[in-house]
Amino acid sequence: MLISPIYNCKFSSPLPVVHKYYQSGDLIIAAIIYQVFFLSNEITFESLPSREVLDQYLFLTHNYQHTLALAFAVKEINENSGILSNVSLGFHIATNYLEEYTTFLLAMEFLSTKDKFIPNYKCNDQTNMIAIIGGPRTKTCLNMATTLCNYKFPQITYGSPPLMYNDNSALFVKWMFPDEIHQLKGILHLLLYFGWTWVGMISLYEEDMERFVQKSLSMFSERGICFDFIECLPKIMYGSEAAEMMEEADKLYRVIMGSTVIAVILNAEITSIVALRVILSVLDSDDIPEEKKAKVWIMTAQMEFTSILMQRQFSIDFLNGALSFAIHSKELTGFQQFMQKRYPNTENEDGFIRDFWKDAFECSFSSDITDGNAERICTGEEKLETLPNSVFETTMGGHSYTIYNAVYAVAHALRAMQSSKCKDGQKFDERRRKHFFQSPWQTLPLSICNKKCPFGYSKLKVEGKLSCCYNCRRCPEGKIANQMDLDDCFPCPEDQHPNKGRDNCLPKTVTYLTFQEPLGISLVTISVSFSVISAMVLGIFIKHQDTPIVKANNRNLTYILLIALLLSFLCTLLFIGQPDQVKCLLRQSTFGITFSIALSCILGKTTIVVLAFMATKPGSKMRKWVGRRMANTIVLSVFMVQFTICAVWLAISPPFPDSDMHSMVEEIVLECNEGSTTMFYTVLGFMGFLTAVTFTVAFLARNLPDSFNEAKFITFSMLVFCSVWVSFVPTYWSTKGKYVVAVEIFSILASAAGLLGCIFSPKCYIIILRPDLNKKEQLIKK
Repeated sequence: MLISPIYNCKFSSPLPVVHKYYQSGDLIIAAIIYQVFFLSNEITFESLPSREVLDQYLFLTHNYQHTLALAFAVKEINENSGILSNVSLGFHIATNYLEEYTTFLLAMEFLSTKDKFIPNYKCNDQTNMIAIIGGPRTKTCLNMATTLCNYKFPQITYGSPPLMYNDNSALFVKWMFPDEIHQLKGILHLLLYFGWTWVGMISLYEEDMERFVQKSLSMFSERGICFDFIECLPKIMYGSEAAEMMEEADKLYRVIMGSTVIAVILNAEITSIVALRVILSVLDSDDIPEEKKAKVWIMTAQMEFTSILMQRQFSIDFLNGALSFAIHSKELTGFQQFMQKRYPNTENEDGFIRDFWKDAFECSFSSDITDGNAERICTGEEKLETLPNSVFETTMGGHSYTIYNAVYAVAHALRAMQSSKCKDGQKFDERRRKHFFQSPWQTLPLSICNKKCPFGYSKLKVEGKLSCCYNCRRCPEGKIANQMDLDDCFPCPEDQHPNKGRDNCLPKTVTYLTFQEPLGISLVTISVSFSVISAMVLGIFIKHQDTPIVKANNRNLTYILLIALLLSFLCTLLFIGQPDQVKCLLRQSTFGITFSIALSCILGKTTIVVLAFMATKPGSKMRKWVGRRMANTIVLSVFMVQFTICAVWLAISPPFPDSDMHSMVEEIVLECNEGSTTMFYTVLGFMGFLTAVTFTVAFLARNLPDSFNEAKFITFSMLVFCSVWVSFVPTYWSTKGKYVVAVEIFSILASAAGLLGCIFSPKCYIIILRPDLNKKEQLIKK
């Protein structure tokens, strides 16, 4: 018998995380806290990071309080049986050295067997990880969510909320930090309070800068705040890329110090103060005047005044007068004593405390000395309260308090789960218990002929089959089905319309032809333009009233005709805008009367010409009809007839404002109801009759001598007029919504413009451009 050897696969992280702090418990809260600043180039994920990186870190002593705040919160909860009874909390804290790399590594490690990095494998491990707290850097929060949301794992972040590209990710992430927009509004109020309208801004990431320009810059501009520059902090690099970083830093320094702004907004994160101190201290130049170096730094709440060991001797004069937004915090009872009792010799599980102690007190432990050279030996009995605030604060900071609250949020969520129970009167009996805890393969089978009709569908009976067997049909347009298995769809209320799924009703939008929309602006422009042209033509004729061409065409009728056309153009303005009682009463009547006067003037002019030539025949009885009296009679008679029709219309059934609920599916059209359609078409019919008579008379007079005859132009103008209004009727009936009004306005403008252009263009041409033809000799010669 052959016995195959057993091979054990060894799994190890290519770059282990050496700074960890673990405390056992029934339930474990994990945390990724940024506490170590690495001196290394950016991770490209093209090759494994070198292990030499582990020796090139600097400890952020100020951030050690974040770890202590979490440990203190867990200690308080475990000592308070009123929060979690019979359950103890533990924690697993680690730091992310190389931002993206270590965050992904830790996220997977927390879900693996303890101390064994095997993604998606957890065996012989009784630890129950219930939530992960991460921050404070935006990228830490985003990278953590990218991995853990796939596992639907609860996360609490205490840093700046990142831009989530997946809406589902937000379901598993709780932000303890307020939204960015609230802080920007606070900065805006601060700038306005001090009257600082000329400012600059520095962001940490390019995406933050672009998002500010796209979404928030307008908010500042509207209140009169102007930005001289909006720049990014250079990314801190080392080794071969350090020269490039210093070159970018120098450019930024020149921009800041070369600007005339006093207030500079620093929209950055917790470690950005490290980069800022490098730029302002190392790159300080004597060729820049001292008054330009004096800046008021306005720092966002994400920042904390932290530093690394090498910056202890740097000047902090640049912070004099700086303003910083603060995260809410308060002093906690017992937190000072908790910190004072922590010493490296007693906290063996704390993987951070020895490195913190060495950097904070600038000493070395005797066990770490190999060559015998050490300026100062750590005793382990040093006092935290003796440290300056720039190294470590013993009062509770904003980020620390946020972590403290995050731990309590997890604890209270667990307590709510423990205490959840059925409401009174909803107890499980044996039958309900069996039904509630059924497995998926134990669900109750359905015995039906066909599936129920979904929302938006109704039943359709199938001939030859029983009533319980039916098909489903889509609701017809204008109807909905908001329940399953409806016998028939039903219509929405008049002021609502079906949605696309035809399973709900949405409110209709109110619409009418406005002065602000492009169509309304175009029609108003055309109307006003032709009104001005009519007034100009009237002015030309009045100025040249004693010339032969004006006298020969009955100048009094010409003046009345031009005034009528001017009013016809202007009356179209009554059709635009929200309909009201006055507009509805006036617009059709004004249009009908002004157009009738215009047509009567044309008819009078043509009739006088015809009668004048008939009166030249010997023994003609037409001489007594030739003169102004005849023309005035025609105009007055036509006016009275049309005025009487409009008066009767307004008396018996006047137009009124109305709402058209039915012509447009998704719109309520505000319009003028004509009241009596018969009277409306009577007005149009009378104008049609006048047009026909005028066209006939002008056609008969077309062969009269040219010197006194404008019948040819009147004939052509009547052809244009008839063409417009013949096409108006079918177009009017086939158009829906606010465009019905636009069709009538266009018809009025087109027909009036036809009359104006065809009749008066030749005369204006002679009066203005050919005055030599506007002489009595020329008329007699012709």
